[in-house]
Amino acid sequence: MKDGDLFSAGLTADLSENAPLAARMRPQRLDDVVGQAHLLGEGASLRVALATGTAGSMIFFGPPGTGKTTVARLVAAETGSVYEELSAVSSGVAEVRRVIDRARDRRGQTGRRTVLFIDEIHRFSKAQQDALLHAVEDGIIVLIGASTENPYFEVIPALISRCELYQFQPLSKADIRILLDRALTGGRAVPAGGAGPVAVAGPVLDLIAEAGLGDARRAFTILERSLVLAGSKRRGELDEATVQEAAQRKLVLYDKGADSHYDVISAFIKSLRGSDPDAALYYLAVMLIGGEDPKFIARRMVIFASEDIGNADPRALEVAVAVSRAVEFVGLPECRINLAQGVTYLSCAPKSNASYEGIEAALREVEEHGAQLPPVFLRGTGYSGAKALGHGVGYEYPHESGGYVTQRYLPETLHDREFYRPTANGQEARVRGFLIRMRALRRGGPRVPSD
Repeated sequence: MKDGDLFSAGLTADLSENAPLAARMRPQRLDDVVGQAHLLGEGASLRVALATGTAGSMIFFGPPGTGKTTVARLVAAETGSVYEELSAVSSGVAEVRRVIDRARDRRGQTGRRTVLFIDEIHRFSKAQQDALLHAVEDGIIVLIGASTENPYFEVIPALISRCELYQFQPLSKADIRILLDRALTGGRAVPAGGAGPVAVAGPVLDLIAEAGLGDARRAFTILERSLVLAGSKRRGELDEATVQEAAQRKLVLYDKGADSHYDVISAFIKSLRGSDPDAALYYLAVMLIGGEDPKFIARRMVIFASEDIGNADPRALEVAVAVSRAVEFVGLPECRINLAQGVTYLSCAPKSNASYEGIEAALREVEEHGAQLPPVFLRGTGYSGAKALGHGVGYEYPHESGGYVTQRYLPETLHDREFYRPTANGQEARVRGFLIRMRALRRGGPRVPSD
């Protein structure tokens, strides 16, 4: 055997023995995969595609630690294909083309297919994704892309149309418990440093499974660190305090560039709209701990103040703008208090989307029917010849008539349209009563008494 072969064999053996527990626990068969029954269970879509030999290129998307890389490797094994892997973080177009060239040669010489797995495919540029199109279309490679993001946001439509999309779900606590039991039963999760065996009771395993937050890799890491800590302290049994020390804190399943970003901000806005300050504060905390930019949160609050509160409480916009300024002036961590004040105010304020609905209705009118000319007496008079055209003639200055005159302001064809329809909520109720009276006068109807 050559020295290089000895070195390679030794490296492989060392990695196999000393790799992180999550890597050592990687399933070797599809039947060993825990979770994702909607994809791999009996009669499920991906399982059927593999069994019938109809599996083509595909994109796996979902949270980290749910088995995307593992299943990609097993797909290659199940189909007898050569497995090649690239990372979108460190690979460019040149690397992609080299893999495609090897795959073309391999197919021509041996007839074997190539599965190209691209981790974090959403990080590939458009040019890099374009480089894959013909090879995928012609079947030179079977592409399996993995993404923590919804592919519709970052993957080009031409590539999506050539792939099947499979969504991976977070693992349940029961799923992770199965994996942890498997690691302990197989003897692969042992403390380092030559310490004696460490017993792990069921409640402690449940704690680790829960701390995994649907991520098997995270749960394995916590288990491994916990056993190392317990072994170093010569403890014969793993306790909750050691697990908490190993976990340090529960990481929040929140990626500000991924689906969870859109899901949590959506839940945040809907909680504000639903006048639930407790839920809104909770989602605010999720975003802050997950690393969301507080200025992004503040901007959404400013929008919300006009879109969902409006004139039911005009001060809401003042509060939201003040919060956004405080966020820029103070910064984290203290600005969390400013955000919390704004969130609780907006949650408890009376709600009205009448301003939002009003501008949407006006925009639709203009888009569908075009812009109508204003009445001639409202047109500009600031240039020579304007009066000869009749501009401004007949205009009544409200301040000379007690603050209100009955002239119309909309174009003739729209004289009876109402784009702004205030609700009876909060201060907008007063505005509503005022407009009812003013619109009646403008249309020449009977005077409506004030409240």
